[in-house]
Order: sequence, then structure tokens, then C-alpha cells
Amino acid sequence: MIGFDDVLLRLRGLERRELVRWVENRWVLPEQQGEVWVFHEVDVARVELIFDIRRDFAIDDEAMGLVLGLLDQVYQLRRQMHRLCDAIATQPSEVQDAIRRALPRKASGE
Repeated sequence: MIGFDDVLLRLRGLERRELVRWVENRWVLPEQQGEVWVFHEVDVARVELIFDIRRDFAIDDEAMGLVLGLLDQVYQLRRQMHRLCDAIATQPSEVQDAIRRALPRKASGE
């Protein structure tokens, strides 16, 4: 876990008030320990992602909420797909083969 000031040191150019706003907007969900916020590595990665998106694409707060919501959905779908693939891999080979046959063929360009 990493403290608030350490997050700011990692990301030169990130202002204190900006990170506070991100937490208040619930874009980042650090753990509250007493009066201070403590960031797990996943929180720091999300801060870095937000910082990069804002810097590279100049996205405002309203659009950032939308972008983060869409990214969260993509990550959730990826986790679900991995669980589905793991479940399929535990099935007998005839079930796996039937699933492969039931899947549509890839279109050209995919």
C-alpha cells in the first residue's frame, strides 16, 4: 500500500487537488485509514491510467466518468470470458468440440 503523497511523487505533474477530486468522484477508491487515504497497487494503476488519459486525450470530468465506466465494463467482460474459458476447459472433449462447432466462423479481417 502507498500513501497519498507517495502517489503524487510517482506521477510528476499530478496535483493534489486533482487526485482529491478523483477520489471524491469515486474514480479511484483508496482505503481510508483514519484520516488518510491509502492506495493499493490497483488504485495506483488506475490513477496512472486516469492521469495518462487526461494528459493524452484532454478528456474533461464528465467524459472521464463515461470512459472509466466503459473501461470497467470491458475489464469485467474479460474476467467473465476467462472464467467461461476455464469452465469449458474442464468439460469432456466432446462437449468442447460441440462448443467449437457451435461458434460462428470468424469473418475475414478479425
